[in-house]
Order: sequence, then structure tokens, then C-alpha cells
Amino acid sequence: MKIRKFFSCLLIYLISLGFLTSCGGFKKVDQRQMPDGAKAKARKNIEEGRGVSLGGMLGGGNTNYEFSSSNPLWRASLETLDFLPLTTVDYSGGTIITDWYSDNSTSDSSIKITVRFLSNEISAGSLKVIVHQKKCNTNNNCKVNLLNESKIKNELNSVILRKAAVFEKEQKTKKK
Repeated sequence: MKIRKFFSCLLIYLISLGFLTSCGGFKKVDQRQMPDGAKAKARKNIEEGRGVSLGGMLGGGNTNYEFSSSNPLWRASLETLDFLPLTTVDYSGGTIITDWYSDNSTSDSSIKITVRFLSNEISAGSLKVIVHQKKCNTNNNCKVNLLNESKIKNELNSVILRKAAVFEKEQKTKKK
């Protein structure tokens, strides 16, 4: 009876020891090089690509973390559309949608602009600018039209791309 109890305790001890040593041991860390505070540690982990995500746990891995402030195309779009009221701004979905807007000169007509990001590259194919126009008559009957080839759409596209190119150039000179 005592021998059985001894062997079962010894077996549990050896299994526990095996689990602890299979972790690979401990890595020496210079605490002076570690960031202080939870926010700084989280920022460092994100910069290094370490973090917990459902995709990573399921085997996805290799996620490229990029913040909206570091994407020149996104920044240029927001800066270009900053005079308009925005209804939806979704960086992860890649869309910016404005509210209906009309200037003081036309009270019966208003526009709504949607910008969709197709890639992070600065090229003409990276953006899709969609402009809708709403015209209302005196009876408040409104008609919404999609403006396929409009001056507003073409100007917005070119202004956003030019600003994004400037932002990207500034970003590259800061890194040097």
C-alpha cells in the first residue's frame, strides 16, 4: 500500500517535471530594455507582430499590423474629406462614407461620397470613389442618382492620390 502510494507520487512528480522542463527554460531578459507600463508593452508586442488573435490560435499567423495613421492613402482621404460630415469611417473594412452634404448655393441638391480602399498601394486602382447626388423638388420628392463620371469623383481621386504620395514621401524621409 505504501509502495503504491510512493510510486504514484513519484509518477506525478516526474510528469510535472517533464511538463515544466519541456517549456524550453527561461530566457534572460535585461529589464532596462523592457518598456514600462501595459500600454508600452502592448505597443511593443504589436510592433513585433506578437499578439493573441483567433486566427493565430487556429493556425492563421503572420498578421501584418498596420495602423490607420501609418497608411498614407487613408490619411490623405480623411484629410481631403475633412470638411464633410462623416457617417462611417471603418479602417478595417476599408470604407469612408460621408453624410449628405450641400453647400449654401444649392438647397435642393446634395451629394454623398463613399471611398473604398482596394489596396494599400498608392495607385489609381487602389481607390474607388463613389458619388451619389440627391435632388429634391418642392414637394420633398427626392431622387438619388449615381454620378459615374463626374468632375467631383475625378478631382477627389486625384487629390487623394497626390496627398498620399506626399505623405508616403514624408514617411520615407522620417525613417532615414
